[in-house]
Amino acid sequence: MTRKNKELSADSLPLVAIDLGSDGVRAMAAKKVGDDLFHILGVEQSHKYPSIEKGVVTQTSNAGYMISEVLRLLANRIKIENLPTAFVSVGGKSMHIVHVMSKRDQIHAHPVSQQLLQTMERECKNKLETKHPELVVLGLIPAYFVLDGVEQEQSPADDQPAVMVEAHYIAFYARKEVKQQLQKSFDQAGRSIEQSFVRPEALLQAFVLNDGAQVLQDGCAVLDFGAQTTTLTVFKHTTYLFNQVVPLGGYNITRAIAQEGVSDATAEQLKCQFGFAAPAMVERNLTISVGSDPTKKKTFTSASLAGIIEQKLEEILAPLLPELAKFENRLETLYITGGGSMLGGLVEYLQQRTALRVTYGAHAGVLDSTTHPDFCKPVYSSLVGTIILGSDYRSEHKGAPVRKPNLLERIKATTIVFFSDEENVYNNESTENIQ
Repeated sequence: MTRKNKELSADSLPLVAIDLGSDGVRAMAAKKVGDDLFHILGVEQSHKYPSIEKGVVTQTSNAGYMISEVLRLLANRIKIENLPTAFVSVGGKSMHIVHVMSKRDQIHAHPVSQQLLQTMERECKNKLETKHPELVVLGLIPAYFVLDGVEQEQSPADDQPAVMVEAHYIAFYARKEVKQQLQKSFDQAGRSIEQSFVRPEALLQAFVLNDGAQVLQDGCAVLDFGAQTTTLTVFKHTTYLFNQVVPLGGYNITRAIAQEGVSDATAEQLKCQFGFAAPAMVERNLTISVGSDPTKKKTFTSASLAGIIEQKLEEILAPLLPELAKFENRLETLYITGGGSMLGGLVEYLQQRTALRVTYGAHAGVLDSTTHPDFCKPVYSSLVGTIILGSDYRSEHKGAPVRKPNLLERIKATTIVFFSDEENVYNNESTENIQ
């Protein structure tokens, strides 16, 4: 006798986000507790194996192990049997943006249906991927629509009639390997990707919900300092104006300090505890001695350490600040975020280098008062933004079943080929124990 497989609805599970960074894998579980308000249930992370470089998965088995581990630990923390699926944010050194559009002549003034808009969106994606078969669209974000020559920012209502319809999108794209390696990693983990989003969109969602929609009207930029990459994204109204990824980040600053004769671990500690963006930002010029052996002891001052940091920071920002300057008359705010953004005096340093209001990207306003304050730190902004986008996705796909990992589908297909009389057994067996 076989057990009937109970199809699990994604709606019955907590919202789970995964961030694959160059320093490891981090997962967050949350639940929605009100309009644009969330409670963080827990966070887990793993740094066991080097498997992600500059946002690209290089070792799928290692990444898969860490994904499986953080989801298992997270399930234990929030006291749930299993977390079979997650939302994920995607970035990386090869990610770029391009404007794409689709146009329809409906002959007569028919309502602009959601089905029509979905068809036009797919057309834009296929158009880009057909023209450039080496690329894959990671995210397609609506920019604006034109109905009978009249531009509008919001998606047309179902009953809004028009003859000529234009749908304009911003496509985030990268090399195919980025998405393929990500999918393989989840397959290795025995988990499924409920939906993927681009990291700049996740960050922007968190900051805009926290600060209000006016920041979009005024224009803003996000400078995301990662471990191995730094990304600048510029946004105005509903349109991404610019996106560039530099393959340099916080690790490069750490290595520059380590070249003074200390270990990488010590260099990271010096950067985090005593690091300032520039000597001019140092408030007290402390003397810091490193090492227990007097003959091998290394001595730094806060100012000398800041000098090393500033030199490397200049290198990281050299390609980005001139590009940002091109948009300064159209922007008001520069958000800084990411693990590498916590250098002392970085806000003041960037205010001197730009004509913008510089502030840390915040998301505390979308978390309820019972959420632990640690989860308000910038390092969690991408995860919180992914949770927000995931919540919106579920609202649009109510009752959708949890997807099986592609690996399980391949196993199923192989089983059917070799043991065709066992097909019904597979379909009826639960996969809940697969880790």
